[in-house]
Amino acid sequence: MFLKSLDLKNYRNYSSCSLEFSPGINVLLGRNAQGKTNLLEAIYVLATARSHRTANDRELIYFGEDQADIKGSVSRHTGTLPLELQLGKHGKKARVNHLEQAKLSQYIGQLNVILFAPEDLALVKGNPTGRRRFIDMEFGQIAPRYLHNLTQYRDVLKQRNRYLKLLSTHQTTDKVFLDVLSEQLAAFGGSIIAQRLEFLQELEKYAQELHLAITQGAEKLTLTYDSKLKDVLGHSEQELQQLMYQQLKGQLQKEIFQGTTLFGPHRDDIKFLINGKNVQTFGSQGQQRTTALSVKLAEIDVMKEQTGEYPLLLLDDVLSELDGQRQTHLLKTIQNKVQTFLTAPAMNDVAKNLIKAPRIFTIENGHASLHADKTDLKQETITFYPHKDSLKISR
Repeated sequence: MFLKSLDLKNYRNYSSCSLEFSPGINVLLGRNAQGKTNLLEAIYVLATARSHRTANDRELIYFGEDQADIKGSVSRHTGTLPLELQLGKHGKKARVNHLEQAKLSQYIGQLNVILFAPEDLALVKGNPTGRRRFIDMEFGQIAPRYLHNLTQYRDVLKQRNRYLKLLSTHQTTDKVFLDVLSEQLAAFGGSIIAQRLEFLQELEKYAQELHLAITQGAEKLTLTYDSKLKDVLGHSEQELQQLMYQQLKGQLQKEIFQGTTLFGPHRDDIKFLINGKNVQTFGSQGQQRTTALSVKLAEIDVMKEQTGEYPLLLLDDVLSELDGQRQTHLLKTIQNKVQTFLTAPAMNDVAKNLIKAPRIFTIENGHASLHADKTDLKQETITFYPHKDSLKISR
């Protein structure tokens, strides 16, 4: 799978933009605040229908406009697939092959992406919220049922927490409705935990191999699921649903007292172990970064295994955060494997030596120059005219 072209209208600082990409490595060079990260974000939004930088869609719309449009042409093994996403004050509209989708869950998964930004290097040492978001976003792209269960779980959780608050403040004494909500929460929650366990097992298989290669066989990486639900391993999905329901009933008085749901997948976490020791607690910064790199790169093969096609890889200024050894391993892993979009202020020596035939866009003050590859003498120049809201391509 690769993204052939991208068309933006009124997105962030792009009033109008049309670009064609290489199926290999595409490099966006430029100083800060020139718009290179906005292009990566647009690709991410086209794939997932949400931004990784903001929850407010209004921020994605060009100043003074009411709507932003993102269009992309995706090449898959089944053929070329047009995708369209409109962001407006009344919500989102998504189209696949020019047909509007009734639900965003029917749209997500048509284009799969993996985003690797500097903050992802804090995946290991960061807070549990970030790790839960990581697994939800990545697994949600390739498993529509997981995304459905997660959406339903969050809706029921909100209802249950509101009702627990009413009970805790003695605004109601009826616990029958609460039991109904507990059954629903356990049904969706048990399914989520079962699917997360399956996903982590696949992720560990590839991350372990990558980690061994980076550390030259010195470190074995394992991933474990840290759940507030006791004894989750070795149970079927139905058994996990029942276990969660029983624990909800057992903790009922405590939850009523505190006015909130105290356990479930919304409070679970992932643990990373190197040679049996918790890298979050005992690992060096280098080990934590190597672990994050191994896990992010492992997603590429997990998505390929689950969907039959490689995803797009978005690298947002990551090379500057990695030392030479990790840069080398990253670039060797992706070369000739996945379509990659890489942003950087400039090409460093490692990238120059390892990236073969990239398509390079230099973005500065609304002007971008494009080379077909490193050896091609023909130069394409893309000039952006703000007053005309258009791009001109010349050779």
